Amino acid sequence: MKIVVIGGSGLIGRHLTAELERAGHEAVPASPSTGVDAVTGDGLAEVLVGADAVVDVANAPSFEDAAVLDFFERSSRNLLTAGRQAGLKHHVALSIVGTDRLDGNGYFRAKVAQERRIAASGLPYTIVRATQFFEFIATITEAFAVGDRIVVPDADFQPIAATDVAAALAAVAVGAPADGKIDVAGPERSSFRAFIARRMAAVGDGRAVTVDNAARYFGAPLARGSLVPDDGAAARLGGTRFETWIATA
Repeated sequence: MKIVVIGGSGLIGRHLTAELERAGHEAVPASPSTGVDAVTGDGLAEVLVGADAVVDVANAPSFEDAAVLDFFERSSRNLLTAGRQAGLKHHVALSIVGTDRLDGNGYFRAKVAQERRIAASGLPYTIVRATQFFEFIATITEAFAVGDRIVVPDADFQPIAATDVAAALAAVAVGAPADGKIDVAGPERSSFRAFIARRMAAVGDGRAVTVDNAARYFGAPLARGSLVPDDGAAARLGGTRFETWIATA
């Protein structure tokens, strides 16, 4: 199969391209650096010639509310239009577990808008919602820094390795469209505090980690289950454990 990876130069895109190539597929990384810009539409028609599927893992360069919404609205509209013209058999997009539960977060609102546009496009599609990546826990930690402490909400966390997200996306891309959403998550669910404290201990960060329900996740309040798959949901679980990832990161 020929599979175009929009955002192919990013963290997930690089792993996904490699995963597809190992399986014998023609994986085409597409990004502004390769002359393909989904926001402007430049290069989309050309790169999609002969493609069976497209996987959209592109990320916005700015997380400011208006900018990120504009990015996902325009890039999705252009990509879906080009996909229809190219006769794509499968449109796959990476989203986030909990997008529709955190209306206070502009990035999550933008991903909801992207999901809705895809679902209404008429193209066969699958939206893969992933939990937060192990690779982003350091950034998340600093977002909760208050003086010499890390203050986190009382919420569950089930992060996943980027390589496992890429493997799940590769499997979805070569399969039949779900015409719906699939959740992927890490193999272990615990508290925000537990994961962050474990990562900080591993890197020798001695700051205290405390819990405060008033703490916000990038501007949004969290309930216990805001960022994890629903209990009983058939989420696909990655195989990489957090301790293994820390030891090799």
